Amino acid sequence: MNDQIHSEGSGHEHGALGDAEFAEFMELAAQEGFDLEEVEGALDEAGHGPLPVLAVVGRPNVGKSTLVNRIIGRREAVVQDKPGVTRDRVSYEAEWAGRRFKVVDTGGWEQDVLGLDASVAAQAEYAIETADAVVFVVDSTVGATDTDEAVVKLLRRAGKPVVLCANKVDGQSGEADATALWSLGLGEPYPVSSLHGRGTGDMLDAVLEALPEAPAQTFGNGVLGGPRRIALIGRPNVGKSSLLNKVAGEDRVVVNELAGTTRDPVDELIKLGGITWKFIDTAGIRRRVHLQEGADYYASLRTAAAVEKAEVAVVLIDSSESISVQDQRIITMAVEAGRALVVAFNKWDTLDEERRYYLEREIETELAQISWAPRVNVSAVTGRHMEKLVPAIETALEGWETRVPTGRLNAFLGEIVASHPHPVRGGKQPRILFGTQAGTKPPRFVLFASGFLEHGYRRFVERRLREEFGFEGTPIHISVRVREKRGRNK
Repeated sequence: MNDQIHSEGSGHEHGALGDAEFAEFMELAAQEGFDLEEVEGALDEAGHGPLPVLAVVGRPNVGKSTLVNRIIGRREAVVQDKPGVTRDRVSYEAEWAGRRFKVVDTGGWEQDVLGLDASVAAQAEYAIETADAVVFVVDSTVGATDTDEAVVKLLRRAGKPVVLCANKVDGQSGEADATALWSLGLGEPYPVSSLHGRGTGDMLDAVLEALPEAPAQTFGNGVLGGPRRIALIGRPNVGKSSLLNKVAGEDRVVVNELAGTTRDPVDELIKLGGITWKFIDTAGIRRRVHLQEGADYYASLRTAAAVEKAEVAVVLIDSSESISVQDQRIITMAVEAGRALVVAFNKWDTLDEERRYYLEREIETELAQISWAPRVNVSAVTGRHMEKLVPAIETALEGWETRVPTGRLNAFLGEIVASHPHPVRGGKQPRILFGTQAGTKPPRFVLFASGFLEHGYRRFVERRLREEFGFEGTPIHISVRVREKRGRNK
């Protein structure tokens, strides 16, 4: 496994491919008639590791979600003419001028009338924590408020690059309002109308200058000797703090039947199975707010921040209750972040035979999309089966770091194409020509094909990859590049 880790971090520019393997692969691409620049670009894209993160922050109702929709090019972030409507999903992938990055929308939270500045600061803090750069949105028609000034202080302390967006500048007459925002001391204000798209191109050019090409991983790994980072995530009151206390062997985290008693993420260095791990307890919320929807938003933003810093996500599910939509969303968050995954069913000792029967049926239907994730049945209170947690985490990490050599992968792909060819569609039968694994953590594959591969066939390929090479406990990313017709004549 250490060889696999070393191969990705060795400094060459071919993702996880060594120089000799890269040269052989490019020769294969040339023989199949692919544009070599496009092939190299596809490898770079798939082998990049984490995307740089852009946080969009600002006080309520200044147009953050509208701006996010404009940046990602589609209407996904919920927009209403009142503050606090963004829910659940908080990050999206975007692309500008050929560069991809992740956008974190902090547009949704409920105002706490007893302490608006504190609410805004807490909201922004969670987003900025994992961001590589920040877009600070100010309503130019209102000007800088005391709340804006509070966020500016937070941004200065964080030391992250900031692009100042003067929103709601719909024409030349609003330019003067935007100019007044120089007073915030954050540099040039970019006049933008997120509703109509005016000025967003110049602002995004500035964003690309502020974002790194690819941020460094913040977690440790086996080569550097840092402890592996594990995020304990799950909906409120499923026993995350109790589990942390049990694995630590002492009461390090406050446990209360009231959901949301953990105020800040707690990083604990804990020795298990002769190995030191860093556990991050993400239970609860930072502070109580009056509306539960606002509290849920804080919790989801904190969970996203913890997952971004972790290598493995251990999702805790209360086995005494039905698997909820919220459980599934939390799992999806970990999968989309590309983290190794372990699912722990807590309170197992409280189940009778009937509940166990129905739980197994729920797992088959509700969690079918992560059937590859190791599962442990535990009791955080009694310590039942805690010894199974570390092997499950190690299995997930091994899958997360596994890399299949290009030669072996292409022999395998050839077998698939021969035994299970793609269905004929419109008189044509696309086929996989060759492929490579461009990166690990998680495994990222690029397949080169003669035509479009349907989603069902991609799922089949992923399933066969898992059967052949393992990849237990890790999501797999598969991207497909189709050969242009002009390439056939090369």
